[in-house]
Amino acid sequence: MTHVVGALIWQGDRFMICRRPPHKKRGLLWEFVGGKVESGETEQQALVRECIEELGVTVKVGELFIEVDHQYPDIHILLSIYHAEIAEGMPVLKEHVDLKWIPISEIDRYTFCPADGPVLDALKKSIL
Repeated sequence: MTHVVGALIWQGDRFMICRRPPHKKRGLLWEFVGGKVESGETEQQALVRECIEELGVTVKVGELFIEVDHQYPDIHILLSIYHAEIAEGMPVLKEHVDLKWIPISEIDRYTFCPADGPVLDALKKSIL
């Protein structure tokens, strides 16, 4: 199993989503910024590193929001999504092809990576 971390970054009542490049697996689907935890890293260290690599921002990692165990055809992942805030920098697209800040009410307008489904469901329930 591959451990993956993602950042739930808020700006007011909107959260950040990023679009994968077309040449990667699950290309052009939307996701949370993040990536694989490397050997010797904590989840929080991995999330800080990934946000720097992918967006050029330093994040302050908060509480764990949700964990999802998901089996893709090519990889089995444990996805840990953390609340996070940008501590330094402005997001720049270094790996993704687009970035949006969306309210929870617009989730269904975007096609996300399948592993993000339970994360999005939990977000929707949080506003009920």
